[in-house]
Amino acid sequence: MTKLFLSLHVLAAVIAIGPVTVAASMFPPALRRAHGDPQDREALTTLRMLHRICRVYAAIGIAVPLFGFATASSLGVLGSAWLITSIVLTAAAAAILVLLILPAQDGALTAARAPGATATRAPARLAMLTGVFNLLWATVTILMIIRPGSTTGA
Repeated sequence: MTKLFLSLHVLAAVIAIGPVTVAASMFPPALRRAHGDPQDREALTTLRMLHRICRVYAAIGIAVPLFGFATASSLGVLGSAWLITSIVLTAAAAAILVLLILPAQDGALTAARAPGATATRAPARLAMLTGVFNLLWATVTILMIIRPGSTTGA
């Protein structure tokens, strides 16, 4: 059962978190393009699509910790420091996505739709938040691979 949970955990991470990291990273440059030419309808369509990808895959992403907890439980490592650290970092990444990135994207998209929209600091702030989000996920991935102090062979 452990291998099944681990496989589902990794698949969920790749399928759900990968698109969010890419779409969220693409949003700030697309927003800059939209601000550069407010009449560019294609830029607005791109922003809407990227925001939707982030929202949908963020919702699907709840499967990652669910399968992660199932895997950790079957391995008997729920109290391991590397896992607890990963859980905290995952919670921080989720909070940044749900509480900061998605609302900021929504606000930037609303502002970009407004007639006479002007450039703001939103692209830079979103780029910074997305960078932190991506760094947190990279750290969690490294912890999941290295598992400092782990004695399991899985």
